[in-house]
Amino acid sequence: MAITRTRALTGAISILTALALTGCGASEVVEPEATAAVGEGRTRYPLVLENCGHEVSVESAPQRVVSLDQNSTEILLSLGLEDRMVGTASWTDPVLDSLSSANESVPRLADNAPTYEVLLGADPDFVTASFGRHFAEGGVVTRHRLEETDIGSYLSPTDCDNGVSVNGGSRRTTPLTTDALYQEIRELAEIFDVQGRGESLIAELEERAAAATEGVDFDGRTVMFWFADTKTPYVAGGLGSASLLARATGMENVFTDTADDWPAVGWETVVDADPDILVLGDLQRDRFPGDRLEDKIAFLEEDPLTQSLDAVEGERFIALHGAEMNPSIRFVDGLEKIQAWWIKHKDEL
Repeated sequence: MAITRTRALTGAISILTALALTGCGASEVVEPEATAAVGEGRTRYPLVLENCGHEVSVESAPQRVVSLDQNSTEILLSLGLEDRMVGTASWTDPVLDSLSSANESVPRLADNAPTYEVLLGADPDFVTASFGRHFAEGGVVTRHRLEETDIGSYLSPTDCDNGVSVNGGSRRTTPLTTDALYQEIRELAEIFDVQGRGESLIAELEERAAAATEGVDFDGRTVMFWFADTKTPYVAGGLGSASLLARATGMENVFTDTADDWPAVGWETVVDADPDILVLGDLQRDRFPGDRLEDKIAFLEEDPLTQSLDAVEGERFIALHGAEMNPSIRFVDGLEKIQAWWIKHKDEL
């Protein structure tokens, strides 16, 4: 008899949780856990999870997993699962330095989304994704089609709102919190029977987040997060992962009333909003014009509309990698960079 377990997102657990600091390095690989006695934190299969409107049934720990997004990939690598990974895709930035050695043995199926045929060519028994667009019609493959071929799937709870994928065509109704990310880590650790590693990773993230936000307060200064594209910039809406960074550090997103995670807006709208600070995506790819930091800054300083922005004239730029603005373990790296900028510039604000 399968054991059904439904984990709903309950109240937001603050990333400012007061924990004693252990001095963990930047998103370090968690050391393999010691072999546990039967019944002590071990997964009991078959395992059934409710996952964003889908029931995921796992008969045994997957042995050949493909991750369709960098966010999911870096969680799996942090859990020490590189020996079970047969493919990754959809990268915005280089892998974390601390995970580069583990990542070397994992094939990259595509820099962006792979085709269904390429995915099947990796012969996976399980597929994970951070964004539901991969599982939508017109994406890589639907979850139903994977089920028909006995391939399990998992979608990050960070992309789920009321049982529906946000990036698969829905919208958020409540602000994203770190609860969803920690749920993803715990559930993946349970699926792969490495719960101890999952709890260690969560503890590290909580400790670093608490340290990165202690005493940091932008006192309501307004901010715009620009992810990509110079023509119609993709900026952070008010309920997604970038706004989580703003809330944690006392900034106010100028597009806080926008429900989409990354709406495309006009530059006239940006100028009207006149943010005090610009967080610029330093994406190490060339998918859209202005993916890279230097191209964004050059555009801002040369465009007749944007060059008059006070934030541009004052060069109040905070550079974050794309993965640090997405819902991932790198949110703590983003917080640490924001903290470093605040310490250097707080007297000028």
